[in-house]
Amino acid sequence: MVSANRTLRVVVWSTGTIGRHAIAGIDAHPHLELVGVWVSNPEKDGKDAGILADLGRELGVLATMDRDALIALKPDAILHTAMADDRVLECIEDLFGFVEAGINVVSSGPVLLQWPEKILPPDMLERLAEAGRTTGASLHVNGIDPGFANDVLPLALTSLSQRIDEVRVMEIADYSTYYQPVVMGDMFGFGRPMDFKPLLWEPGILTMAWGSVVRQIASGLDIVLDEPLTEEVDRRAADVDTPSVSGDIAAGTMGAVRFQLIGKVDGVARVVLEHVTRTAEGQAPEWPTPAEGGGGYRVVVTGEPMMQLDLTHRGEHGDHNVSGMITTAQRLVNALPHVVAAEGGLVTALDLPLVTGRGLVAK
Repeated sequence: MVSANRTLRVVVWSTGTIGRHAIAGIDAHPHLELVGVWVSNPEKDGKDAGILADLGRELGVLATMDRDALIALKPDAILHTAMADDRVLECIEDLFGFVEAGINVVSSGPVLLQWPEKILPPDMLERLAEAGRTTGASLHVNGIDPGFANDVLPLALTSLSQRIDEVRVMEIADYSTYYQPVVMGDMFGFGRPMDFKPLLWEPGILTMAWGSVVRQIASGLDIVLDEPLTEEVDRRAADVDTPSVSGDIAAGTMGAVRFQLIGKVDGVARVVLEHVTRTAEGQAPEWPTPAEGGGGYRVVVTGEPMMQLDLTHRGEHGDHNVSGMITTAQRLVNALPHVVAAEGGLVTALDLPLVTGRGLVAK
């Protein structure tokens, strides 16, 4: 645990769709200093972080592929945004290793670390806890989803409840402008034949990916869910050829999916995570639609009173998928001082105080 009442030295781990926004966020934050950047692409090695982040100016920090050199800087924290979906165990090893080296970490993934109970084996959780006790360093995994849109936001809304029958957290979005070919094609199966079976739809994988959301909300509401969680998936073929930045989607291939991960108590649904993902307007019109534009998040609390809250966002110079990357990065950037100040080990959203955009009002 390190006092956050000073400028914190931060390394950004990767410069992809989230990492470049993390660099911009650290540059804008009055209490954070960028001291290093890790990259996996040799073409980025040695380039200035400001250029990699499209800031239009240099920051005087050069990217490197030398991980040992960055760890040797002994930064207060690493802001980790490297791709985790297709290398979960390797990423966990990286994150645990950083904590064991005494470096605090905030990360966008693997998302199961948002609330890893019943997902990771006890010995792995104990390894992280022991590292925290030994070094005082902390690990916090978050973003917008899994993250703020389905942990802090719904739990804050339930503070207005007299009775809660069900909490449903939803992402409703058009992914056609979401540039992540591996996620779109290999994991979701967009643009692939309908008989293609990506890993995400195999039994148990949704629980591994988003079970942390459902279980963390349940913990915040002090309920114990039936196990296993219930998984439901409805996939639809594209009606027409559809352009997408991650690879065009031909008519007849997978174009939309709606999935739910349901946490029940005594057989009754109490906490539900739902995603409605399209790649073109008009697909599956009977499914829920966003409140505005191409996408957003929705929280529905059924009970007394009945409540629905829609969170929409869009980039100042881009669409909702751009702002989705910004919000993911900024949740981590703004939480970082609190994570540094926390007790060592895993830090969840339930452990943090109110995180705000302190110091970011335009001057």
